[in-house]
Amino acid sequence: ATAGPGTGETFEIALLRARSTKQRDRIGSLVINPGGPGGSGVDTAVFLSFGPAFGGLPSAVTERFDIVGFDPRGVQRSSPVECISDGDLDASFGYDPDPRDQESFDGFVALNQKVGQGCGAKYGDQLPLYGTEQAARDMDAVRAAVGDDKLTYLGYSYGTLLGATYAQLYPQRVRALVLDGAVDPRQGPVAGSESQAKGFERAFTNFTRWCTANAGRCPIAPDARAAVTSAIDKARVSPVRGADGREATAGWVFYAVISSLYTEQGWQELAGAIDRLEGGDPKDVFRLADSYAGRDGDGHYSNLFDANLAVNCADEDEKPSVPQIRQLQSQWREKYPLFGPALAVGLLGCAEWPGGRDPYPTGAA
Repeated sequence: ATAGPGTGETFEIALLRARSTKQRDRIGSLVINPGGPGGSGVDTAVFLSFGPAFGGLPSAVTERFDIVGFDPRGVQRSSPVECISDGDLDASFGYDPDPRDQESFDGFVALNQKVGQGCGAKYGDQLPLYGTEQAARDMDAVRAAVGDDKLTYLGYSYGTLLGATYAQLYPQRVRALVLDGAVDPRQGPVAGSESQAKGFERAFTNFTRWCTANAGRCPIAPDARAAVTSAIDKARVSPVRGADGREATAGWVFYAVISSLYTEQGWQELAGAIDRLEGGDPKDVFRLADSYAGRDGDGHYSNLFDANLAVNCADEDEKPSVPQIRQLQSQWREKYPLFGPALAVGLLGCAEWPGGRDPYPTGAA
């Protein structure tokens, strides 16, 4: 357990260690972070310990290292941040990803203000203590707790930023780092969001090309982009209602798309979901979007996005203004038509977030 400097606050950090029964010539521990921020290292360590046949780590790794996962402070089992209601998360994910008219945009600003006020009322001065630098200091406590003189680390996506921050703080304690899908620590929130919009557009273009080349497996071929864009536009005015009464609004369709672009394995599933939505069945759209959002069948959410906001907003030493975000929404719509506006208005989360900031250190690698 570690504390923020000068605060007297203590955080309990949940750990899991997986050790192969075939281990030999042990080198030490391999510490895991799956990204997010808000992803569970405990869950990921379990998955990666299953071996290459199930998508896990190679036996050459598991036979030499213990696999150690931890939930960073604020995430799942480690003093979880929980301050956003299921209803507000439903409203946020279901909201129009590109609220064009001023009334709709102002409504999304108000929703983000409501979320920020609720989290500020619950956690107050604690909010800056969930930032990446504090998590990196926790990671050094993990290193010491498992008995390693130096850290061996595997981080994905946001986990690369956590690893890079650790290396800035403790360069003499690094044995080896793998940073997969690296975040540039020098990017501010605007540049970071724009790079995500650009990346999603590229991934979506790859999906549409796959559809064209594999029409037998892609029921929305030959023009997948038009099919997806049309599905989102239709959902704005006449969302399809599911068997349970839930409406597949433009936001839910958009997040079904987002959830399917991280790996090529999701492409056929996405094409089928959009095709079935056109036929009046939104079940698969909800399943894809809910898997991304961490929403279960009863409408309850994990704390993934509570923690995501808390960490990201604590990290930022700059925040764009609401008028600047409105301008970016329009600019990015021209450059990144499907994803730019949503990534722009997504900046409202930290723009309306209360509390101080605790930016992580950066410098030459």
